[in-house]
Amino acid sequence: MSDLFSLDGRVAVVTGASGALGGAMARGLARAGARVGLLARRRERVEALAEKIGADALPLVADVLDREQLEATRAELLDRWGAVHVLVNGAGGNVAEATTTEERGIFDIPEGPLREALDLNFFGTLLPTQVFGEAMAEADGDRCIVNVSSMAVDRALTRVVGYSAGKAAAENLTRWLAVEAAKRYGPELRVNAVAPGSFLGEQNRAMLVGEDGELTERGRTIVDKTPAGRFGEPEELVGTLVYLCSPAARFVTGVVVPVDGGFSAFGGV
Repeated sequence: MSDLFSLDGRVAVVTGASGALGGAMARGLARAGARVGLLARRRERVEALAEKIGADALPLVADVLDREQLEATRAELLDRWGAVHVLVNGAGGNVAEATTTEERGIFDIPEGPLREALDLNFFGTLLPTQVFGEAMAEADGDRCIVNVSSMAVDRALTRVVGYSAGKAAAENLTRWLAVEAAKRYGPELRVNAVAPGSFLGEQNRAMLVGEDGELTERGRTIVDKTPAGRFGEPEELVGTLVYLCSPAARFVTGVVVPVDGGFSAFGGV
């Protein structure tokens, strides 16, 4: 069984590695045996994470919306390890100005922030896929791309309109790429996604937890509608991610796996 879920000899790239979820996923891939490129905009964060992981980690500094920067980090990674087998598109998130508030309805949201949210969540998935996927198509053996979707795709979550639309586009892209990759490059190149429920991170903490540490009204609503009765811990994404990247999932492509404490199964009654 250890061989079935092993990533020994694999080279992975995790975008958004400086965040809570991205960092947890990168550490999990390393524990499963992969060498991991840690890609994010903030150098000090990925360097600190690389130091914790050790020799099997390489800090890569790039904006996922800048193709030239991505290509430079791809060259750096290939020069170090010679191949790419796994890509985790963890970069993404909400844009505050692309949300509704009591004062700002959907008809009042400026076009700019909405485009920013769409770019971050859709093109922030597409561009790394194009850049690193080109190298993955030339590698040997089982390879996989894992995107990060959201509970906001399949049901309307209030306020986060820009984020929801961007993640919906990225999830559709996941299924489209799964078909395209298998037909064009062979079934050894797989594309799947994980859909986290509510996990606390830098971007959403203030929306879910007050300065006093108590849940906000929105945070309490989410917890009440999550059968597990709590927020997820970043490490709880790792098992699903490692499975999707491992030989155990070599006949699995085009799926979106919820890791949500039952949120997507509950009708609220």
